[in-house]
Amino acid sequence: MVPRAAQLVGIGVLAGVFSALFGVGGGIVIVPFLLVLRFAQRRAAATSLAAILFSSIAGAATYAAHGQVKPGAAALVGLPAVAGVLVGTDLQQRLSARRLAYLFALVLAAVAVRLLL
Repeated sequence: MVPRAAQLVGIGVLAGVFSALFGVGGGIVIVPFLLVLRFAQRRAAATSLAAILFSSIAGAATYAAHGQVKPGAAALVGLPAVAGVLVGTDLQQRLSARRLAYLFALVLAAVAVRLLL
């Protein structure tokens, strides 16, 4: 069996590649894999958010080096996202783990359908 640390590193590499290649949030990759590793739903989400901090900085810096970042647009999206994270975290604590899992599955399915159409 693959050691836990190696599994987590692999998840990080996949999340980084998909995030940079397709511009998708790393959480779409990280959370499902952490759930497979038997992380609780809330712990998987929290761990994913913490991990995304590092990949976001690296990705933004790399894209900025290529002149692809629009700082004003990033601020207009990013600053309100902070408020959204606070609201979402509060809401997540109020939902049952089962309901949270169904909602996340619904979001993943919606994203998949949208990408296919």
